[in-house]
This record gives sequence, C-alpha cells and structure tokens, in this order.
Amino acid sequence: MKLDSYETWTEHVPLTRPYTVAYERVESVELDFVRIRAGRHEGLGCASPILEVTGESFQACRAALAGGPDEIPERCPAARAAIDMARHDLRARAAGKPLVEVLGRVHTEVPTSITIGIKDSLAEVLAEAEEYEGRGFRILKVKIGLDLEQDFERLRKLHERFGARMRMRIDANQGYRAADLARLFALVAELGIEFVEQPMPPARDAQLDSLPAGARAQLALDESVLGPVDARRNAARCGIFNIKLMKCGGVTPALEIARVADEHGQSLMWGCSDESRIGIAAALHAAFACKATKYLDLDGHLDLARDPARGGFSIEEGVMRLTDAPGLGVELDPAR
Repeated sequence: MKLDSYETWTEHVPLTRPYTVAYERVESVELDFVRIRAGRHEGLGCASPILEVTGESFQACRAALAGGPDEIPERCPAARAAIDMARHDLRARAAGKPLVEVLGRVHTEVPTSITIGIKDSLAEVLAEAEEYEGRGFRILKVKIGLDLEQDFERLRKLHERFGARMRMRIDANQGYRAADLARLFALVAELGIEFVEQPMPPARDAQLDSLPAGARAQLALDESVLGPVDARRNAARCGIFNIKLMKCGGVTPALEIARVADEHGQSLMWGCSDESRIGIAAALHAAFACKATKYLDLDGHLDLARDPARGGFSIEEGVMRLTDAPGLGVELDPAR
C-alpha cells in the first residue's frame, strides 16, 4: 500500500516503578512512535529497543526510523517492529476489521502475568505481590538471577504467602550457571512453578541439552530466540518460546516463529519490553491469532508514567481481551 505520509517522534517516559533484572536497573525508557497514512486511514507503531538483547540502541533505532519506512536495517528489530505493526494497523483499518480477524482469530482471552523485578528486600517483594493480587492479577513473573540463595528464599516465601492463589513463573535473565540448574528445577517442582525463563546466556544454550526432558518442557527461551532461525535451532531444547515484537522485528516474523512452534510442538509466551500500549496491542493481536499461544506476559505498558496511546485492549482480573475496533484498536490522545 502506497503511503501518503510518514512521521516519527520520540518521547522520554519515566517509569512509575523502576525495576532491576539480572543485568541492569531500569528507571525510564525512550519510546519512538510512528504514524503512517494512506488515504483516510492511518496506522500506528511504537519502538522500544532492547540493547542488551539485540544490540540495538535508542540512537540506532531513532536513526533507522528517521531514514523512512522502506529502508530499516536488519540490525534494528525494534524499528522494524514499529513499521511492521503500523502497516498491519493501516491495512486492518482499511479493511474495517480488528487485526486479529484479518490474521485469523484463535483465542478470545488469555490471562497475563505481571512482573516483579529484583528487589532490595523480601518485604518489598511480598508487598508488591500483595498489591498485584489486590489489582486482580493471578500470575506473577518473578525476576531472579543475581543471588541463588536469596532467589530461593524469596520464591519459597511467595509460595508460603500466596499458595495456589497466585501462580508463579520465574525469569533469570541469563543470571545462572549450568551447575545451578538441577537445584533450580528441583525448586520448580517443589513449588509448582509454571516454567523457568532463560536461565543462562544464549552462548551456553548447548549446556541445556543435558537437562532431562521434563525440565526442558518447563524451559522458556527468550534472549536465545531472536527470530525464526533461532527458533528452529532451539526447538529441541525447550518447551516454550518467548516472542517479543521488539526483538524479532514485528508481527510478520513473530508469526513465522509461531509456525516453527506449531511444527515442533512448542508453546508460545508473548512478552514485551517497557513500551506503549500500541506495541502491547500488536503483540496481543498476533498472540490471539496463533494456536500455540499459551502464556502472556504483556504488562510493559502498566508502569509507564504516561503513554500517548489509549484503547486496544482491556485487562480485567488479569485477563486480556481485545476490543472490536478496527486495526490495532489503539488511538493517540487528541494532543498528538
């Protein structure tokens, strides 16, 4: 579809709740927005690059988008994701349908987890979990990976406090060693944790092959699966792929990863970075169009101090549903 106009802008957005993961502390983000128009229809996109995972800096993403929508380099997946979701949004709006219906709907609702970063104290962890329970969430994704013994203590205390009321998933963000994995998966079995996400760096993926089949089924790979090629290479190593539009380049390559999952019997979790609800909505439309979708971790918009976008989806009692609006269903605030 030939575009009549293209614009992009950047917003610096503080987080209402800064957080720590195994390799960094995050207090604010820079988001790059895209708006394209063809005729009377427009499409929206958003980029939030993940430097530590893909090597794409904010500066590289911004420069790529400034060059126009047709020449985005492969090394800038978040920039490509912004353009890709905007084009999907535009085409679906022109068709007068929600994007999920254009892609082929499979799901109507799926619960999402909400993330607890690495905290200074156990009391902070428990207080945040209690807050999320009060807001209706029933699945916690707990960041670990800095201190094995401290991680174990906090996970046990969370289990003692909430039991079956709150399901748990854990994400080590590459923070562990192969020598830690036997104890880690024993704890997973002990506490009924749903799965373990990315326990070691991608360079050590081959060491995961020694895990028993049951542990591999509860292993989710994130940083190790940047695109369809990585998905095929790791298909026998894990039971779950974590798809993020910002690391794979948008809805189109995400659906290619989903096809690999279908071929090999993997489940899909759809994740995100700290990003506008534009990107969250795009991921949710793609997720609801894939039969392998089992898990959502689409909470990256919740801690933004401000977001120029609204609409697209709802979260009620932790369950995500799309609206019936055409395209992504997201609109910019009138000031934009």
